[in-house]
Amino acid sequence: MTRSELVLRLVDRFPHLPRRDADIIVRAIFGEIAAALSRGDRVELRGFGAFSVKQRPARTGRNPRTGAHVAVDQKCVPFFKTGKEMRERLNRANPG
Repeated sequence: MTRSELVLRLVDRFPHLPRRDADIIVRAIFGEIAAALSRGDRVELRGFGAFSVKQRPARTGRNPRTGAHVAVDQKCVPFFKTGKEMRERLNRANPG
């Protein structure tokens, strides 16, 4: 699902909500999540999951085409851990 598809689903579910307003709301929510992560904060949405930032240390990688060793700098990466309710819902929908 893309952001625009999410906006369309919100508009379908809440017909009184103009598409422009739904788009503004979705952008604001994603913007706040991104801003919190960039500050190093954790964002927890109960029942859905938690977004956090993990720091990966510097390492030596390998160029798959040439096989040459390459230095990879340390970096921060976003991490998402599903909440208990989300895991249960996914496992009910896809048994086995």
